[in-house]
Amino acid sequence: MSENDILLVYDKQCPLCDHYCRMVRIRRDVGCLQLVDAREDSAILREITAQGLDIDQGMVLKLGDRLYYGADAIHALALISSRSGFFNRLNYWVFRSAGLSQIGYPVLRFFRNLLLKMLGKTRINNLHLSGRERF
Repeated sequence: MSENDILLVYDKQCPLCDHYCRMVRIRRDVGCLQLVDAREDSAILREITAQGLDIDQGMVLKLGDRLYYGADAIHALALISSRSGFFNRLNYWVFRSAGLSQIGYPVLRFFRNLLLKMLGKTRINNLHLSGRERF
């Protein structure tokens, strides 16, 4: 990982999350966005777990030494995103406000969890909580 790399850790088995993460673009002057599958063991996932962040409840954006989680991650991502293309302009417009991100992110997470339950997926359960294997 280089100094300008920005890590976005998310559940790649979620079709909605995967599509969103593949569509979002950040400004070149900010750095290079690296997508990390939260279902695979990695140093960043171990860091997230050590911080007590439940990856099943929110994506994580690592920008420099700071971790942004859930609504804060989607808000920070919107602020560093490019405005090229309809999707990125819409993403910026919707999530540029911290308040709207706090309202909108739980709604997105609800639909993510519902979709993964319908698809029969298991939770990542990086915190190893008992009884939290399935959606």
